Amino acid sequence: MNRDTDLDSKDLQVKLQAITADILAIAHSHQGNPLALLALLRALEHSHREIRENLFQASLPDSRQVLYGLLKDIEESGGWPYIDRMKLQLLLCNLPESESIPPTPVQTSEHF
Repeated sequence: MNRDTDLDSKDLQVKLQAITADILAIAHSHQGNPLALLALLRALEHSHREIRENLFQASLPDSRQVLYGLLKDIEESGGWPYIDRMKLQLLLCNLPESESIPPTPVQTSEHF
């Protein structure tokens, strides 16, 4: 790695740490407000998709050697970034049993 890339990488790490700290501060300031936290999660997901589809894909290497280096870095640095979505059942686990949503009756058509 050359010196300029090294400096850019250090600068990038500092900026990413600052962004991460800001995101966590926003999240903590809205602790207990599920709508605000959901909006934050949606914004993060939107940013992830925007970067992946419009910037990352366009910057993919066009040679096998450079692509191999990128894949090797992905493997060694923790894999592909993924935004996990919470399953609806996990949301429902937070409801007390007395407030649980009753199952919707299934409408059946009887033909004799």
